[in-house]
Amino acid sequence: MNPTTANYDEPWKEALSEYFEAFLGFFFPEVHQLIDWTKIPESLEKELKRITASAKTKKRFADKLYKVWLLSGEEVWILIHIEIQSQYEENFPQRMYIYNYRAFDLYQKPVISLAILG
Repeated sequence: MNPTTANYDEPWKEALSEYFEAFLGFFFPEVHQLIDWTKIPESLEKELKRITASAKTKKRFADKLYKVWLLSGEEVWILIHIEIQSQYEENFPQRMYIYNYRAFDLYQKPVISLAILG
């Protein structure tokens, strides 16, 4: 597999699906501590597709969207972006903002956007 055809995002998406709680605990311990882990996080694939479907950025991809409950009882959504690349992408912050806003605009839920850059 050469660098132009390699799909580095897919293994990360699979790992996120399988190890979401451990992932947050390792990469984002501050966020992990806020979540009520007695309630099972819910993957929101259908909602994620709707959020990214009409985005006007070159790359229209956010990796995972989860519904979780905080220890306070509040429901929040966590939008996780994973970028496995070795060079700067100028519009990445803009894309994160657009997805965050669209998630809030479409569903009226508080959204936490997190990014892992490789």
